[in-house]
Amino acid sequence: MRVPLQRWRTLAKTASYYAVHLVVAAGVAYAVTGDWLAALTLSLLEPTVQMLFFFVHEKLWEHKAQRAVRPAAGCV
Repeated sequence: MRVPLQRWRTLAKTASYYAVHLVVAAGVAYAVTGDWLAALTLSLLEPTVQMLFFFVHEKLWEHKAQRAVRPAAGCV
C-alpha cells in the first residue's frame, strides 16, 4: 500500500516542527538554567507532558460534546 504524498509532507512538517520546538525549548531552558543537561532534559520532557495533557484535553472536550448532544436527542 502506497502512502499519499500529502501524508508524507504532513509527517515531514510535523517532524521539522518538533525539531524546531526542541531547539528553541533547549535554548530557552539553557538561558534560564545555564545547564545544558537540564536544558535538554526539560526540552524533551515538556513536549511529552504536553502530548499527554493534549490527549486528556481532547477527551474532555469530546465528553462535553457528547453530553450536549444527548439532551438534544431526547427532545426529538
